[in-house]
Amino acid sequence: MLLTRDKTEQRNWKPIVKEFERALGKDGVVRRKEELLVYECDGLSSYRQRPAVVVLPRTTEQVAEAVKICDRHNIPWVARGAGTGLSGGALPIENCVLIVTALMRKILSVDLENQRVVVQPGVINNWVTQTVSGAGFYYAPDPSSQIICSIGGNVAENSGGVHCLKYGVTVNHVMGLKLVVADGSIVEVGGEIPEMPGYDLTGLFVGSEGTLGIATEITLRILKAPEAICVLLADFTSIEAAAKTVSDIIASGVIPGGMEIMDNISINAVEDVVAMGCYPRDAAAILLIEVDGLQVEVDANKKRVAEICKKNGARDVTTASDAEQRLKLWKGRKAAFAAAGHMSPDYYVQDGVIPRTELPFVLKEIEKLSQQYGYCIANVFHAGDGNLHPLVLYDNSIPGALEEVEEVAGEILKICVKVGGSLSGEHGIGADKKCYMPEMFSETDLETMQWVRQVFNPKGLANPGKMFPTPRTCGEAARAPMAEKFKNVELF
Repeated sequence: MLLTRDKTEQRNWKPIVKEFERALGKDGVVRRKEELLVYECDGLSSYRQRPAVVVLPRTTEQVAEAVKICDRHNIPWVARGAGTGLSGGALPIENCVLIVTALMRKILSVDLENQRVVVQPGVINNWVTQTVSGAGFYYAPDPSSQIICSIGGNVAENSGGVHCLKYGVTVNHVMGLKLVVADGSIVEVGGEIPEMPGYDLTGLFVGSEGTLGIATEITLRILKAPEAICVLLADFTSIEAAAKTVSDIIASGVIPGGMEIMDNISINAVEDVVAMGCYPRDAAAILLIEVDGLQVEVDANKKRVAEICKKNGARDVTTASDAEQRLKLWKGRKAAFAAAGHMSPDYYVQDGVIPRTELPFVLKEIEKLSQQYGYCIANVFHAGDGNLHPLVLYDNSIPGALEEVEEVAGEILKICVKVGGSLSGEHGIGADKKCYMPEMFSETDLETMQWVRQVFNPKGLANPGKMFPTPRTCGEAARAPMAEKFKNVELF
């Protein structure tokens, strides 16, 4: 859905573009209308808005110069990495400058002895592990999009992944940051040691969704690869039984590296697309469990986990210790979102978090919403930490369908909050979920957050219109033009 523009007020962009070209070179500035179309949206493709100008810096200094130009001319700007985000966090606003870090893809240093790597924000998530795997190390946060998503975007959204249950999300693996804040100043927070004195500004910045500045160098913690890994696949005749198994495994004292559930709709979609033959098509749900650690620990835990699965009604439990077989079992889960695109012309991905013990109840409530609204909902989620990813299937060519699906997704979020959960586990708030923030936070809470934002971003130029609620509904707010001081700038 393309946002409309009001041309009642215009800005002369030509001298401003010249400034960008002097700072970044002509090949670092995109301004032709047809080229700008590429940057209209992120992974939340239901909302679209063409930026006025796109700049492609390669260094921290170029990012700083671009931000300073925006600051001088009071131009709003939005940071973007690989554009895979699913909450509209990198959605341009009208007449903004889009600062794209995709060309900042250098791995600046590798220190195996101290288990850290320094990267630019455009480095792809999976490249970090590839760089250090030969020495027996890996980078733990692994979003399903890890072969295409960038570290800068992971930092902005505090991304998780399959292994966040045991090893934590992005913030648990970021040691330090070099930042360009909203006036173009370069700031360093955190450092190369685990504990730093003073305020935890690194923790504050990770997950701030580009509203406080842009990370241009990121110091990451890498981990030693475990001695042994085993993946178990258990299939169940009810999704509630699979959900109960998750709680029982944790209650037993076993902390798997990851636990994922896929329902029958997702299972069949994946088998149709990937055709692995290892997911039983007639299962109501499958549960993937990965245990890792010392060989003796893995041997004991996989036996214990298999017993719990059987006790909860699993028809079969498959185990894979060989690297190739483990990859095969995980491949379907990693392909689940892509496979959904083969089931329906469009789908809407939601991202909420609930306590593990509430999984059976919430899944029943999601099924009620599916029946009430008449939309099929596929469920794929990081079950170990209660991070749900329901996919609402619909056809955007049908008038009003998107608005109804947004309402369904919003009701799912409200259920998550009601049972003691959260609005987001890893996708962020962005433009998509900002109007639901009052469901979780009081006015005082939200005002306090705005104080923090104003310290780093006093003019409101850095990613305006994201994270915080407006009087409109979520869909209306995401599609609406920005406030007067940021709107009506003429494109070339």
